Amino acid sequence: MTKKPLIISTDPGIDDVAAITIALFAEQVDVKLLAATWGNVPLAKTLINTLKLETFLKTKVPVVSGATLPLMRKIIDAADVHGKSGMAGYEFPEPDQSLLVPGLAAERIHDLVANSPEKVTLMQIGPATDFALYFRQFPADLANIEQLVIMGGAIGRGNWGPYSEYNVAGDPEAAQIVFSSGVKILLAPLELGHQAFVSQSTLHELQTLGRTGDMLYHLLTNLNDKTDTDGREIYDALAVGMLLNPAMYTFRPAYVVVDTKSPSAYGASIIDFDNFFKQPANVQVGVSVDREAFADWFITAIKKAH
Repeated sequence: MTKKPLIISTDPGIDDVAAITIALFAEQVDVKLLAATWGNVPLAKTLINTLKLETFLKTKVPVVSGATLPLMRKIIDAADVHGKSGMAGYEFPEPDQSLLVPGLAAERIHDLVANSPEKVTLMQIGPATDFALYFRQFPADLANIEQLVIMGGAIGRGNWGPYSEYNVAGDPEAAQIVFSSGVKILLAPLELGHQAFVSQSTLHELQTLGRTGDMLYHLLTNLNDKTDTDGREIYDALAVGMLLNPAMYTFRPAYVVVDTKSPSAYGASIIDFDNFFKQPANVQVGVSVDREAFADWFITAIKKAH
């Protein structure tokens, strides 16, 4: 099996840890670069967290520093959910600094995409800042991008504002650049996380899956995320699932645009399924996921992480 080259923009973040772990050990993809960006916590912490996770997993994928701030808005923070460190609930080893490569994310992403003999897939499980900067600086690279898989946005109600989801609300201008880029996009919106929760029984099964499962169990059970389910809602791993096991999802094409003007809806992802805007669809939106299939896939994927 030929592995698809993959670059991940991430802001660890507890749920990022689950997504990265699955991707690093997946048979279908070859993770070429982890670009740490500001997001759930400031860049200084997300960068260290990315290195700590790789040190724990004993993987050797290069890590690069991404954006420190959003393009235009004031920085926001989700430390109340993920803990002050961003990965509260587990003691990780000291980070292997040798994994850190010089330069900034946009430059290193360009080096990989421009020189890749096959098209590269991108995955965005944090704010869009780094991919927006990359698209603006190196537009010729777009022809060598296979697709972009995003966790972000909301079809209906948000988790940062009435209609805004955290990753998009964190940098609305960057998100709009990405959605309007012309790249093929798969989107895992907030609603899928409400469907793809991992039950308490599945969490306890996770704890039995060696040191990696135990690590994820302690992180996920420490996540301060209010939910109506009996377990933990899984968000960022939805994006990995779309790439590795798309049969779990139902998709609908839509034109997606981000509100960058309104004081009351700033950061809202407006998802037009019904052609109100008379614009061609620019995103395949995941509208449902088979919860049992997702839970089974999640456990199976973590079993491979050793």
